[in-house]
Amino acid sequence: MPQMSPPPLKTLDEPNLEALIELMFLAAFADGEFSQEEKLHFFRSVESLTDRRIPQSTMDELIQTVVTQLQKEGRAARLASLKERLPSPQARKVAFSLAAQVVVADGIVRSSERELLLDVAAALELDQTEAAEVVRRLAAS
Repeated sequence: MPQMSPPPLKTLDEPNLEALIELMFLAAFADGEFSQEEKLHFFRSVESLTDRRIPQSTMDELIQTVVTQLQKEGRAARLASLKERLPSPQARKVAFSLAAQVVVADGIVRSSERELLLDVAAALELDQTEAAEVVRRLAAS
């Protein structure tokens, strides 16, 4: 599974976009910390995906919704919902790649982050070996 570039904004509908943002946030927060590097990479990625059209207040609301849903439903339920909102295999691969890029942004891949990415790969029905290779390549670069 090669590293994927984010899809252009015009090909993303709202559920796809929200799912990508949610997954990137879950990846950034997998170790319980939202480091400065992860935060910067997260916001840059979201700006790129949305062509800078989402105001900060909307981003803050979306993140708060994700946090609330995560606390209420748990990680497994949130990951399952991502699969529903990312119906195509290509969208799932892109989402995984974006999440992995956020995880490695601070140069450290903690076991909790690696575990999340493997859970994401399983939830999105991606090949575990390919997913692990994406993480390895990104962490090495």
